[in-house]
Amino acid sequence: MLEIKGLTYRVPDEAGEELGILNNVSLTIGDNKLVVITGPNGGGKTTLAKAIMGLVEPAAGTICWNGVDITHKTITERARLGISYGFQQPPRFKGLRVRDLLCLASGRENLATEEACQYLTKVGLCSHDYIDREVDASLSGGEVKRIEIATILARKSGLMIFDEPEAGIDLWSFAKLTETFRAIHEKREATLIIISHQERIINLADDIVMIEDGTVVQNGPKEEIFPQILANTAAGCSYLNEEAKQA
Repeated sequence: MLEIKGLTYRVPDEAGEELGILNNVSLTIGDNKLVVITGPNGGGKTTLAKAIMGLVEPAAGTICWNGVDITHKTITERARLGISYGFQQPPRFKGLRVRDLLCLASGRENLATEEACQYLTKVGLCSHDYIDREVDASLSGGEVKRIEIATILARKSGLMIFDEPEAGIDLWSFAKLTETFRAIHEKREATLIIISHQERIINLADDIVMIEDGTVVQNGPKEEIFPQILANTAAGCSYLNEEAKQA
């Protein structure tokens, strides 16, 4: 279980004043849930995800994972506790092969080729075509994102965080990503937090958390929250990226 209490994060603005990015955020996410965090751009979604992973240090509040206070633990310590993070724009590593990344993620230098290929297959990549490719600029954004997800699967993380996984990828890759998330969730072996504006991803959720101006303004089951989001969108307060715009 992930428990966040009174989380606050501030940065200095142009006038030297403190600007609240997260303002007393409290949130509880149960085991093996798929939770989508959504809301207007600049609302604090990514900052919340980074705070959970340890990429930013909160000014106040606590974060507990499975009863362990991780508020001030390092990224490495959190990773060892089973927390993984997928970036909006995953890094590329010239000279490092996909096989190498999967070995590093699994913690095994000699990860069997068959097992490594299974992780690639799960994210919709032909293992024969990718296992020995370098993770460099020759790969598309969608390919790199799916490889990153494969490394998270190899890590066998208990908490998987994905920051706008649909950003910058083509429709075909996006469809494969949603299939992958659905398959992961159906196994009920991990908690997934996905930051997204996309209706197709939101529809996968058990619960939806809407963040605006650094505050949780709505939080509850998809069946309860999503109709309210759609109503606001229809009323002209749209922040969802309509899938039609990608077509």
